Amino acid sequence: MKLETFSAYQRESRKTWSRIHTDHPIVYPTLGLANEAGEVAGKIKKIFRDKGGQITEEDRQALKHELGDVLWYLTQICTELGLTLEEVAQANLEKLFSRLERGQIHGEGDHR
Repeated sequence: MKLETFSAYQRESRKTWSRIHTDHPIVYPTLGLANEAGEVAGKIKKIFRDKGGQITEEDRQALKHELGDVLWYLTQICTELGLTLEEVAQANLEKLFSRLERGQIHGEGDHR
């Protein structure tokens, strides 16, 4: 299918859309986590764009506050899923060390 206009794209893409109900307590913290992670990334981007990658104490403090927000949302998601931060951290280390032992620490994909 060749599209000539964005209006055509908009009309055609709507055929693949359906309403997804999101009335679940995990939705808000998941959106919050994505938002806060984006704020961290934005601050880092500006440090490299505007300051040549030099992280000042002011930057460090601002990032600390944003990372705290990331941690808060992550914690709420874990709580909603019945997971502790400890078990998530432990599972992450087990996954990473397994990859390291198998020489699969680099690359892409969840199942390396």
